[in-house]
Amino acid sequence: MSTTVTIDKPETTRALNQLEQLKRLTKVVADTGDFATLKEYAPQDATTNPSLILKAAQMPGYKNLVEKAIADNRKSGVTGDALLGRIMDDLLVLFGVEILKIVPGRVSTETDADLSFDTNGLIDKAHQFISLYQKQGIGRERVLIKIASTWEGSRAAEALQREGINCNMTLLFSLPQAVACAEAKAKLISPFVGRILDWFKAKAGKDFPPAEDPGVLSVREIYAYYKQFGHNTEVMGASFRNKGEILELAGCDLLTISPQLLGELKNSTEPVECKIDLGIPQGKMEKLQLDEKRFRWLLNENAMATEKLAEGIRIFNADAVKLEKYIAERL
Repeated sequence: MSTTVTIDKPETTRALNQLEQLKRLTKVVADTGDFATLKEYAPQDATTNPSLILKAAQMPGYKNLVEKAIADNRKSGVTGDALLGRIMDDLLVLFGVEILKIVPGRVSTETDADLSFDTNGLIDKAHQFISLYQKQGIGRERVLIKIASTWEGSRAAEALQREGINCNMTLLFSLPQAVACAEAKAKLISPFVGRILDWFKAKAGKDFPPAEDPGVLSVREIYAYYKQFGHNTEVMGASFRNKGEILELAGCDLLTISPQLLGELKNSTEPVECKIDLGIPQGKMEKLQLDEKRFRWLLNENAMATEKLAEGIRIFNADAVKLEKYIAERL
């Protein structure tokens, strides 16, 4: 009599894609105002800026948000530039509210670029955004106010953080900017990795491998400085040009990533390793002593940071003006 032995085959385990692996090391943030993208990649947080909102507002799927912002503010009786300004603020917050229905964490909403050197103006704008979110039932703990990393921006962040309003310091390209923001106790900074690379590529006339990418090295330096001197400000790498930059910063507190690069990560199962600690060893950096004069001098001595900060403010302002024009045509 023969006996048949059945051997159970082990269940095959699906290899994690790079996005899934990265989420185990770093909080992943989506750099988009497109709701469909947020649903597809399931990030923890989301960031927006005038360029992203301009792009989204012109998509047919978001026409209703533009119309709602216009209709709600027409009832106020305000006219002219004041009406346009109120609609702009409302539209940014309406996008933020919809984003928060999708992501479990926070949304970043950007202050006006033309307020980048106006401390009181930045504080007032932050209060306006927080008030609009509260009217929509959104608490301040789910909102990050994005402010350019100027000296005035860091002073505004210092005041806002004391009130419990968390700030995301954007357009950051240098260690002095990062230190000023950390000493102001800003909740989060966004070093622009790709824009740093752009500048050095143009100057050197060559590309850089990810491990030698000037933007990557800048974030590692900032991360090491924060750890050495006990700063609690979160570091969120931003503005990536390629997947290699992202993988070289795996393990950073947060990384905000465009839809295209999120897709590239999702479509690969190559291993992802923690790389952020490959920077300067703790205990090897000198503490920067900063006041306004020292900050401005160190920023001035860094041609890349000076140029990219000014350029970034101009670009965001130009896109905000385009968004205003787009809305004005519909009034």
